[in-house]
Amino acid sequence: MFTFKIDNEVSLALPRPKIDAEAVFHLMDESRDELKTWLPWVDNTKTVADEEKFLSDTLAEFGTGDSMSTIILYKDQPAGMISFNRFRSMDKSAEIGYWLGTKFVGKGIMHRAVSGMCHIGFIDYRVNKIEIHAAIDNERSNHVAQQAGFHLDGCIRANELLADGFHDGNIWTLLKNEWEK
Repeated sequence: MFTFKIDNEVSLALPRPKIDAEAVFHLMDESRDELKTWLPWVDNTKTVADEEKFLSDTLAEFGTGDSMSTIILYKDQPAGMISFNRFRSMDKSAEIGYWLGTKFVGKGIMHRAVSGMCHIGFIDYRVNKIEIHAAIDNERSNHVAQQAGFHLDGCIRANELLADGFHDGNIWTLLKNEWEK
């Protein structure tokens, strides 16, 4: 398994679709009610096969350099996922997306995972800016961005279409020179 160790508890691993799909699916499924509020794709992930296909697709996108998705491991157990959803060469930026299983909330895992992704983004991918987009009423996601040292750049109206309609979205950014401090 290819992993990036953040600390003694948290690491990030490239997915192994045939091996990881079942555990990741069950974690998402156990957290479905909470996750579907903020992540529209949750309702379309109905089986382990759906998860395996998703993990395979993310590896293909990793191979082309379009994105990078990792499984968050907490004490060597899948706890969620975090990714660079896209890289933009025009402004040397990347956007992070993430989710965490409900039973892992409140342990500081996501803040550490975001920090690890920042290291990968700024050092390995040589981006200048990393963004986190979060619906303004998604308190946990906004808290993660703030705790990870991101700057709130502003709000974009009707930025996310969720199950209950459009939501305004906060844009959080961290620049490489800020991260280096």
